[in-house]
Amino acid sequence: EVMVDNISYADAEVLCDTLEDIEGVKSITFDDTTKHYVDGAALFSVTFDGENDDPLCEESLHKIETEMQDYDAYISAELGNTKAETIAKEINVVMVLTCGIILAVLLFTSRTYMEVPVMIMTFGAAAILNKGSNFMFGEISFVSDSIAIVLQLALAIDYAIILCHRYMEERESSEPMDAVVAALCKAIPEISGSCLTTLSGLAAMAFMHFQIGLDMSMVLIKAIILSILSVFTLMPGLLYSFSSKIDSTHHRNFVPNITGFTNVVIRLRHVTPIIFAVCLIASFLISQNCPYVYSYEHLTTYTKNDSQIAEEKIKDTFTASNILALLIPSGDYEKEQQLAEDTVTSLATTEAEEKDGETLHLGDKMTPRELAEFADIDIELVDLLYTAYAVDQKEYGHIVGGIDHYGVPLIDMFEFIYDEIQDGAVSLDAEQQKDLDDLYDELTDGKDQLNSGKYSRLVMDLNVSQESEETFAFLDKARQTAQNYYGDDVLLVGNATSNFDLSATFGEDNTLISILSIVFVMIVLLLTFQSAGVPFILILVIQGSVWINFTYPTLRGTPIFFMSYLVVSSIQMGANIDYAIVITNRYMELRQKMPKIEAMKQSLNLAFPTIFTSGSILAAAGTAIGFLSSDGAISGIGICLGRGTLLSILLVMGILPQLLLLGDFIIDKTSFKKPEKKEKKANEEENEEKKENVPIGKEAVEGA
Repeated sequence: EVMVDNISYADAEVLCDTLEDIEGVKSITFDDTTKHYVDGAALFSVTFDGENDDPLCEESLHKIETEMQDYDAYISAELGNTKAETIAKEINVVMVLTCGIILAVLLFTSRTYMEVPVMIMTFGAAAILNKGSNFMFGEISFVSDSIAIVLQLALAIDYAIILCHRYMEERESSEPMDAVVAALCKAIPEISGSCLTTLSGLAAMAFMHFQIGLDMSMVLIKAIILSILSVFTLMPGLLYSFSSKIDSTHHRNFVPNITGFTNVVIRLRHVTPIIFAVCLIASFLISQNCPYVYSYEHLTTYTKNDSQIAEEKIKDTFTASNILALLIPSGDYEKEQQLAEDTVTSLATTEAEEKDGETLHLGDKMTPRELAEFADIDIELVDLLYTAYAVDQKEYGHIVGGIDHYGVPLIDMFEFIYDEIQDGAVSLDAEQQKDLDDLYDELTDGKDQLNSGKYSRLVMDLNVSQESEETFAFLDKARQTAQNYYGDDVLLVGNATSNFDLSATFGEDNTLISILSIVFVMIVLLLTFQSAGVPFILILVIQGSVWINFTYPTLRGTPIFFMSYLVVSSIQMGANIDYAIVITNRYMELRQKMPKIEAMKQSLNLAFPTIFTSGSILAAAGTAIGFLSSDGAISGIGICLGRGTLLSILLVMGILPQLLLLGDFIIDKTSFKKPEKKEKKANEEENEEKKENVPIGKEAVEGA
């Protein structure tokens, strides 16, 4: 669609002829109706001579853009890879910004400068391996290709951080080789648990009816596997090779001490969980009313590309187009005309000619005399043609009974006459032959678009939006009307029907993915922690963050693309639970050596750098995608993922420690391991509880 503003109708007609002469342009629809000319604005609907991905079409589009340079023009088109190329450029900007954020965060949270290049080399290798190995899938969605590398860096960077921090701890008391081995032995269970939960969440996406779920699932699962392999195989070698550089580039710790925060969290452990429980129930109920949409029609993005700006301008000036196609069995032009009438584009209702106020359609049946009078052809010649047609169709009864009442659709008779001329049965002069060939080419082109042999296509331009209750009601009525003529052998095709089908499957997809994500993650956590209580607590916290995340668009009334919700909910469950695993692993490890209060304090302090580093990178990457992508689905994924990650960090650092402390007894009782008897445990716990009640000032003095 090409809209030209501030142009007279006469000039628009001249411009239309100019555009129509461009090579590759098949036709242009333009007239003086309000669909194409309103208040000095002209809208040309251009049809290209080729398929959507034909390079000739793109070349023609570029020529139109060149021709429009001197006009106040807006061009809306999605040909070939134009949309993919636009998004790829935007993601390149996101990548540069994300890499800068990653570098800044790693420098801030690192203990030595040299560990940063080690982590970058590790994940640079993993990203290249993933990008290059996508060929094994044959074809992947440009959406998956665009965001995979950013999400890979954001989702899997904590694997390298965990191993690096373990190495730094072991290096304080061991030689480089021993430190690498010890760090790897301790990090493998922790990283594997985190990796498996991420893979579980991603695997759940594969069960979506919408195939983009399977596509993204395969690409991102491969990305995570290659990332963890790089961490387990490449990174240990890099740590050992650069151990001397790592030792010599130590710097002061920039990560703030969170002792004050941990004290507040632990002291509020009997109050905050109650507030969390109320928020959990409220967010669950509110998030169920999240305003999902199934098309881009109602979505807005912070960044808009030229095509989107043009679409909005055209939509604001002219009536929005909503095309619907109905496929019906071909062959019966009379029935097709009854169904289509004059408001629908179909082969049977296409005008052939208008004469004396009478319009002739291609599907009209005409007797020899009607055709002879309409076309000013000798009746004897027409009778001979009809007789030959009846013989060709083996309808000999019409010859015996008289050819005068034999009605033949105009399009069928025209094709028969053309074939006879091509076979030499009828001869024409050069000018007549050229006119006939041009007419036949137009007819053939129209037939190719509206008739496949088995099906005829009826095209409707609806005056309702692509997604609304009114639209969905019309689809039902249109389908029922067509079925009255043709039974069940009818198909409705268009953006509106796609939206209707997606809305019908979304509820099932949503339930299925939520259940599968929880079940898959639950299994991994059961195997990791050997306790039934721990997985329940961890999943409760992360699922709570998912529900709270989607109360935001509900309360604001901001539409969210259904796919964005499904993708984010599975990624958030699978990836953000890594932060909970990091704290819980530390706590369970230290719990065997010291009282639970002290174990939790140390766990939070030790886990904070890892969670802050990984979480801030994922949140920043998601937010960057959300603000810099002009694609509604991709932008929605980014915004929701960034917001959800921040919520997960807040709940993991604030609520999870309290639930672990309060549920410590349940964790012990539901553990699969044989509990160890500790004689001093009860006394230590009691002393720890008493110490909690000592005023902060006195505690600080005694501690000093």
